[in-house]
Amino acid sequence: MKILIRGAGDLATGIASRLYGAGHQILMTEIEVPLTVRRTVAMSRAVYEGNAQVEEMLGVFVKDQAGAEQVMAEGDIAVMVDETASCRAWFRPDVIVDAILAKRNLGTKITDAPFVIGVGPGFTAGVDCNCVVETKRGHTLGNIIWRESAIPNTGVPGNVAGYTIERLIRAGADGILESRAQIGDYVEKGSVVAVTGGVPVYAQMSGIVRGMLQDGVQVSKNLKIGDIDARAEVSHCYTISDKARAIGGGVLEAVTGFERMKDRFAVVILAAGAGTRFGGNKLNALVKNRPLYEYTLDRVQAFGAFPSFIVTGSEEIAQKAEKRGITPVWNKEPEKGISLSLVLGLKKALECRSDLRGAMFSVCDQPGLDTSTMQQIFCTASLHPGSIVCAGNSGRTGNPVCWDAGFFPELLALTGDEGGRQIMRKHKEKVRIIQVDPEELKDIDRREDLREPE
Repeated sequence: MKILIRGAGDLATGIASRLYGAGHQILMTEIEVPLTVRRTVAMSRAVYEGNAQVEEMLGVFVKDQAGAEQVMAEGDIAVMVDETASCRAWFRPDVIVDAILAKRNLGTKITDAPFVIGVGPGFTAGVDCNCVVETKRGHTLGNIIWRESAIPNTGVPGNVAGYTIERLIRAGADGILESRAQIGDYVEKGSVVAVTGGVPVYAQMSGIVRGMLQDGVQVSKNLKIGDIDARAEVSHCYTISDKARAIGGGVLEAVTGFERMKDRFAVVILAAGAGTRFGGNKLNALVKNRPLYEYTLDRVQAFGAFPSFIVTGSEEIAQKAEKRGITPVWNKEPEKGISLSLVLGLKKALECRSDLRGAMFSVCDQPGLDTSTMQQIFCTASLHPGSIVCAGNSGRTGNPVCWDAGFFPELLALTGDEGGRQIMRKHKEKVRIIQVDPEELKDIDRREDLREPE
């Protein structure tokens, strides 16, 4: 797959290493003046040196699309200066990995690519990315987070050989960096390792200089300009770290899972109900100043890798859906019940992709449903072929529901207003429930359901 990695520092390079070894095509972006401390194991070095060899990988600095495509065609990693990742417009990546590690999101959106991974603090799964990978050292390092966020930044470096904050080398003043110790040198505590703006910078501990910014770069006071490793293994200066490999493993696992799902599932939104109990067109009712149906359209837009359809009789809803890349399917007989919408949507999905492994059906009146819940349903369905996977709570099943292709014949034979529940009762042993907060399962059936709790 085509993968765009935002950032080309040492941790981003560890991620690239895992993905490169798995055979993916990689483009990395950087800022004009990279500030990577562990530059000997970072692709960012290619920005000012032209090339960067890191273990088995070669990163090549390119200036445009043609250069990037040539480098990637030759099996190497393209590195370009593109702070806003505008290259995604022509690269059209399958996956974006935001590995800038700024401790906050600098602009990445869940809709920037079919699958978006946020690395470290600053991202929320289901909001600005599909999943987050933990970067804090410890038991959860490299874990994939499908709901909520990574551990917040503490401001204290991770413990390496008993040292934390002492490991860091920080600029003593604003100005130009002049190094006095090189990467790989052994230094004693109290020795001068650099000069910044004419002010000497002293080592806070003894050990090997594992990282140091390039000479001549403009720095600001207290900026991290280097680090020292008490383990004193010179080889650690020139090889990808255990932390970077662990984070890279988490990213690779997420990418592999997405690759297994890509183009194999469809999403069908059911939005053709007559709103009898509501007493009118409930899908246009305002919830927090937005039409009810827009909440579902926004969630489904986050799954651009899957063909998506909406069964409706509303011209307005159809137009809004098309703008989000969702294909309208017309139901002119909503009085025949929800089964007709289900059948029409599934037939259209199969016309577009006859080899679907499954299809998720989502109603259009659940404003509280989390995008991350849909993602967890897809992940579970992918790992458990032959299952019916749905959101639920304490044994109660709810929407959305993802059906394995093996159930398609029974779904296509449905009639009436009960939908797929009768099939779920028939195959109870095949049902897997993703536990969610009961608020996510609430749908809007009556006007009183729109009232905010006091």
